[in-house]
Amino acid sequence: MSNQKAPVNIQLHQKSRTLELDYGQGECYQLGCEFLRVHSPSAEVRGHGGAGGELPVGKNLVNITAIEPVGHYAIQLVFSDGHDSGIYSWDYLYDLCQRRDEYWQAYLDAIAKLGKRRDPVVIWSE
Repeated sequence: MSNQKAPVNIQLHQKSRTLELDYGQGECYQLGCEFLRVHSPSAEVRGHGGAGGELPVGKNLVNITAIEPVGHYAIQLVFSDGHDSGIYSWDYLYDLCQRRDEYWQAYLDAIAKLGKRRDPVVIWSE
């Protein structure tokens, strides 16, 4: 059963590329835009049915360009790389806040295992 713990305030800090989620009574969290992008609940990232998604890499410099409400239960984040298909429910966001370090380390381990990097690939042309 869902507890729908909704934040009382959401603030985007574009310069530091963080999303601040304030749940009141001193419970406040900051999630990086890169963290939110690589943990998008979209089918592209998680796969259909939670299996077979694509591990996002090279998202170190990604930012959030818009936050759209979805009913009374979620938000949709629009990222600077064009990704906008994930619906972040209140429960999912709160879980990301609670388990941020665990999820981040699992992501770092996964990209290292694949020999990938957090930095975007830069193609030089003259």
